[in-house]
Amino acid sequence: MTDPAQWGRVGEDGTVYVRTAEGERPVGQWPEGDPAEAMALYTRRYEGVRVEVELLERRVHGGSLSPSDATASIAALRENVTGANAVGDLEALTGRLDALAPVVAAQRQERKAARARRLEEATAAKERITAEAERLAGGSDWRHGVDSMRELLEQWKMLPRLDKGADEVLWRRFSAARSTYSRRRKHHMAEQRERRDAAADAKQQLVAEAEALSGSTDWGPTGRAYRELMSRWKAAGPAPRGLEDRLWRRFRTAQDAFFTARDESSAAQNTQFEANASLKREILNEAEALLPVEDMAAAREALRALAERWEAAGKVPREQMRSLEARMRAVEEVVRGAEQKRWTRSSPEGRFRAADAVAQLESSLAELRSRRAAAERSGDDRTARDADAAIAARESWLTSARSALADLTP
Repeated sequence: MTDPAQWGRVGEDGTVYVRTAEGERPVGQWPEGDPAEAMALYTRRYEGVRVEVELLERRVHGGSLSPSDATASIAALRENVTGANAVGDLEALTGRLDALAPVVAAQRQERKAARARRLEEATAAKERITAEAERLAGGSDWRHGVDSMRELLEQWKMLPRLDKGADEVLWRRFSAARSTYSRRRKHHMAEQRERRDAAADAKQQLVAEAEALSGSTDWGPTGRAYRELMSRWKAAGPAPRGLEDRLWRRFRTAQDAFFTARDESSAAQNTQFEANASLKREILNEAEALLPVEDMAAAREALRALAERWEAAGKVPREQMRSLEARMRAVEEVVRGAEQKRWTRSSPEGRFRAADAVAQLESSLAELRSRRAAAERSGDDRTARDADAAIAARESWLTSARSALADLTP
C-alpha cells in the first residue's frame, strides 16, 4: 500500500493538505488528536473516490452507459476527483477518467454505425412491407389479404423511424396501398352480396318449382325438368351461406321424393314386364308347337287365338322385345306359307315363294346364331337361351320349307 505521507500531510495548526501537480491544497482541519488518524480518515475518503472511478470504468467498458451518459458521468466524477477532500493520488484518478474518453468516442462511433445499419435495415424492411402492401392492393386475395395487411402494419410499428423525408414517403405509399386494398375489398364484398342476394332469389324460385314437381308421375318429362332445374341451380351461384344450406335441403328433398317414387314405379313396372315376358314365352311355345302345319284350318284358328293372347300379354323388357317378336313373326310366316302352298304348289310363283321362304329362314338362322354367339360372349344367358329356342324352331321350319320346295320342284 502506498504511504499516505507521499500524497499529503497534517500541518502544525491541524490543516490537512493533499499534494497535486499544482502544489498542496488544503482538504480539511484536524485541530486536535493524532495526525495519523487524520491521514487515515482522508485516505479512506480517497479510497471511496477511487472505487467510484473503478465502478465508472467497468460501466463504460461494459457498454451499459450510452456515450452521452458516459461523457456526463466522466465529467461529473472528474470534477469530484479534482475537488475531492481526500488524500491520495488524485492525478492518477483524473488520468484514468481521461483515458475513458477515447473508449467513449469509439463506442459513439460504433453506436452511430450500428444505428446507420439499423436504419438501413429498417429502410429495406419498410420498402419490402410497402411493396408487399402494394402487391396485395392490386390483387384479389379478399379472404387472407386483411390479415396480411394487419400483420404488415404491426411489422411497420416495430421498426424504428427513418429520416423524416424517407419515412414519410414510404408511409404515404404504404398507407395509400392499405386504403386502395380496403376500398377495392369493400367494393368486391358489395358486389358479392348483390350476387348472393340475386342467387338467393333465383334459388328460392327453383325450390318452389322443384317442390311443385315432386308429386308428378309424368316420369320422363319431369325427370328432364329436374335436370334442367339442377343446371339452373349451378348457374345461379352461391346464396348467403346459411340460406344456401336451407334452400339446398328443400331442393334436394323435393328432388329425392320424385326420383324415389319414379324408381319404385320403375321397379314395379320391370316386375310386370318380366311377368309379361314369361307369359309370351309360354305363348311362343304353344305357337311353335303348331309347326310343321298339318291341319291348315286348325293351325290358322289356333294362331289367331294365340295372337290375341300375345297382344293382351302387354309389354316386355326392352332388351327381350326383339327376340320374342322375331320368334312370333317366324311362326306367322310359316303358317302363311303353308296356307299358300296349296294354291301355289304347281305354279312358278309358288316355287318362287317357297324358295324365298327357304332363303329367309336360312338368313334368319344365320342372324340368330350370330346373336347367340354375341350373347354367350357377353354372358347374357337369357338372350342366349331365347336364341337357342328360336334356332331350334327355325331349323325345324327350314326342314319343312325345304321339303315343300322339293315338292314344288318338277
